[in-house]
Amino acid sequence: MISVKDVSYTYMTGTPFEKTALKNISFNVADGEVLAIAGHTGSGKSTLIQIIAGLIKLTRGTVEIDDLNVADKKIRRLVGIVFQYPEHQLFEETVETDIAFGPKNFGLTDAEISARVEEAMRQVGLDANLKKVSPFELSGGQRRRVAIAGILALKPKYLILDEPTAGLDPPAKEKLLTEIFGAIKKSGVTIILVSHNMEDIARFANRVVVLAQGKILFIGTPRELFAREEILARAGLEPPPITQLLRVLNVKKPALTLDEAEKIINQLVSKKI
Repeated sequence: MISVKDVSYTYMTGTPFEKTALKNISFNVADGEVLAIAGHTGSGKSTLIQIIAGLIKLTRGTVEIDDLNVADKKIRRLVGIVFQYPEHQLFEETVETDIAFGPKNFGLTDAEISARVEEAMRQVGLDANLKKVSPFELSGGQRRRVAIAGILALKPKYLILDEPTAGLDPPAKEKLLTEIFGAIKKSGVTIILVSHNMEDIARFANRVVVLAQGKILFIGTPRELFAREEILARAGLEPPPITQLLRVLNVKKPALTLDEAEKIINQLVSKKI
């Protein structure tokens, strides 16, 4: 479990450029769940996930991961983070060597590294024939998969995905999310999904933490969030198109899927008939 308690963070303390990024943030992430962190630009999302990953030194509050303090170096093996546009971090000559870079630094044997590379490629839907190909010859979506595979090869218990589909076209985005979330969830990895896309959150998240100006506005399920128009408005977030359609039809109960929306609309039509 990840426990975040009373975390606050200020950049450039004591200078004219001082800026508070987080204020008294507290929540838990249960093992095996998908927790979404949502908020507009400048809400504190990036600062928060970097603190959880141990990339920013905590100055106020506590973060514990499996009862280990976030400052403990052991958490580096527990938490993996995939930043926006992770393909910009690719640098090796082949797909295989890029994915193997992390496990190699963990001191694993060649056989263990090879097994991890193959498993990670399967998880992200990359064909084994691409092993010897340069990642820079691949499509944008494939490069994104290589970068994510490089983190999965480390076998983190907790995986942070920061806007994992940013910049991808709709077909590539849909394929990436469906395949990767399916594979990762089967492996039992706990996921923190950072996104402002409410459709993605509706499909994949068990719970949502909504941030605005460094504070928590809401913690609950996607269904509960979409029923709170004032929270979405304050956070600068757009509800999914399905929810917007139902509101036009004067339906207060939000739907998370097209199937749910279809049932509700059919009920409305049958009542009018």
